[in-house]
Amino acid sequence: MSPPFDAECDHFTAGAVGDPGARVFYLQAGEGGEIVSLRCEKQQVAALGEYFERILSDLAEGGEGPATASELLEPVEAAFVVGSLVLGYDAALDRLVLLIQEAVAEDEPEGHAARWVVRRDQARVFAERARQLVAAGRPACPLCGRPADAEGHSCPKTNGHLPH
Repeated sequence: MSPPFDAECDHFTAGAVGDPGARVFYLQAGEGGEIVSLRCEKQQVAALGEYFERILSDLAEGGEGPATASELLEPVEAAFVVGSLVLGYDAALDRLVLLIQEAVAEDEPEGHAARWVVRRDQARVFAERARQLVAAGRPACPLCGRPADAEGHSCPKTNGHLPH
């Protein structure tokens, strides 16, 4: 899929590559066999899943049947790094529309953009997958809530003295 990466998605998912604590997150969409992967942050995947849930809860029941969860398709090579995400609903199409802007430095010209049109069933499956991806990360410290490795971390609640 060449720029500007517009797609009426027949494939739409999020995934992560690597071990917890060192995972790289991706959004991936495809249409007609062409696939594009975009690198993003875990928080962006989580927020997008929450946004989908919020919009879907405001809509009357309807849409397509259940979509199946989808893994990232190989090869996973990022076309660009996600900067901003904007999500809306197109009532005429009964589709959710995701606008994605590339992260660029302030002194650089405008980056790439993507416009992905997603069915309701795909959005529901994405929201569940996003929750699962985020939950599969490192456990949170019970004191400060920050991610903790197996060997602990320098917890600010203990002034960094006791590993948790």
